[in-house]
Amino acid sequence: MGLTPLRSLWLGLALAGAGLALIAGVPPPRGGDWAGIAALAVWCLVETMVRRNWGALATLPALALGLGCALPLYLFLRSRRVA
Repeated sequence: MGLTPLRSLWLGLALAGAGLALIAGVPPPRGGDWAGIAALAVWCLVETMVRRNWGALATLPALALGLGCALPLYLFLRSRRVA
């Protein structure tokens, strides 16, 4: 399970998003944030059922830290090879 440059970028962005959310505090979602959160949650659930990539469900709790953490985390988890 090698880290390609793209996977490294996704992981770095997810960690940066989590760090910023924890340092600056997590503001409550506003307007369009709810649409993004709902879209990512549905995308994660549907694609997890299709690809059987159960580890990608770790994205759902990460939504508490915001989209800046959850979206790159999902892309990182999604980009790995699934046996």
